[in-house]
Amino acid sequence: MRSYSFTLNGEPVTVQAPADMPLLWVLRDLLGVTGPKYGCGVGVCRACTSHLDGAEIQPCTVPLADCANRAVTTIEGLADGDTLHPVQQAWLDCDVAQCGFCQPGQIMAAAALLERTPHPTDADIDTIENICRCGTYTRIREAIKKAAENGG
Repeated sequence: MRSYSFTLNGEPVTVQAPADMPLLWVLRDLLGVTGPKYGCGVGVCRACTSHLDGAEIQPCTVPLADCANRAVTTIEGLADGDTLHPVQQAWLDCDVAQCGFCQPGQIMAAAALLERTPHPTDADIDTIENICRCGTYTRIREAIKKAAENGG
């Protein structure tokens, strides 16, 4: 097996694994990062949404080799120390989570949206395709708008 190095949540890491191993398995099974959740394994549910060099990805479909010498950010790396990211704070303020399973992916997708579109319309927010089985979409929309107001 080959070694792959990348930056994870601001820290350099090196792992030995097959080149085609999905990043999600590397994160969860080799590095103990449990924020990105396994849902479908084919990038549809988006429970594992994370960022690669700032762009939204579904690590269940991204091979480890594609991450070499790049920056991976998961929900664990979104806050700035003890200061929550504006999206995380809005999620709390708007009481979004119910079961919480999809929330890390939802938050990461919302943060990526706000990076691309600082003042999103409802139509922009509707481009987020993450699935929430609890159906908290109204509160998710409210939280994204609140985060945008707070510099998200």
